[in-house]
Amino acid sequence: MNIPILYIKSGCPWCTEALSYFSTNNIRLETREVRSNKAFMEQMVKHSSQTKTPTFVHGKFVVADFDIGEFKAALNQAPAVKAQLGL
Repeated sequence: MNIPILYIKSGCPWCTEALSYFSTNNIRLETREVRSNKAFMEQMVKHSSQTKTPTFVHGKFVVADFDIGEFKAALNQAPAVKAQLGL
């Protein structure tokens, strides 16, 4: 299974909340800071067609510009991904 990617911006409160949520739930992921890395920003835009963070990518499952409530709602619509993540 591929490791999920979380695109973030330093100083973003929603990113901090997302990082805390994933840490609390023992979700291993790769974080990519998009402000300091143009290539990461381009990848995020390619996946999500937008520039806002946090953006979570796991295969074809993409949740862009979310708070935790929105992430959970999206995850409930993708039970296979939810199971893969152990949530």
